[in-house]
Amino acid sequence: MESELHLFIKEALAKGLVKDKIKEVLLQANWQEAEITEALNHYADVSFPVAVPKRKPYLSAREAFMYLLTFLTLYLSAYNLGALIFQFINKMYPDDRLGYVFDASVQSGIIRFAIASLIISFPIYLGLTSYLQKRAARNPEARVSRVRKWLTYLTLFLTAGVMIGDLIALINNLLGGDITARFILKFLTVFIIAGLVFWYYLTDLRSEEKNNEK
Repeated sequence: MESELHLFIKEALAKGLVKDKIKEVLLQANWQEAEITEALNHYADVSFPVAVPKRKPYLSAREAFMYLLTFLTLYLSAYNLGALIFQFINKMYPDDRLGYVFDASVQSGIIRFAIASLIISFPIYLGLTSYLQKRAARNPEARVSRVRKWLTYLTLFLTAGVMIGDLIALINNLLGGDITARFILKFLTVFIIAGLVFWYYLTDLRSEEKNNEK
């Protein structure tokens, strides 16, 4: 069942009113700008006697598989890149108080596993991302995927949480006077990796939202 807002917008568009005018009137009626924009985005900017709805986001098993695999390989790549850099930092700045973490055989095992994971997961991520981007360029409707949008927001949430936690650890160590070169390097590693992922997907999301507004 359509909401009161959607019914109003549909009737207004059918009478030939432009979206900007409809939005202005609804704002005067104390509707929230976000809900107005979302409702207006359901209708295409085409000249027709009645309001023309846009195609709604779809969900297909194939799309779900592609995007789930893409984001899985992204997480594996980011985690193992961080783990690899951490072990190099541990080698540069060993701390005997942490015992087995800095055992040579354990370090070698972690490094081997991280490299193996990157060799497999990162090329798959790049290949899938390239394929999906080319597919979206040929068919813009391919970007309208619920799985993709949910996974994008989940990734933004996770990376934002990692950066916040990283900053909390920094402040905590500053207050405790326990700032070492090893800690600073690990802090930067986590923050840069999470920050790059966050920036990439936030930019991609904003680009998509701008295209939807056109």
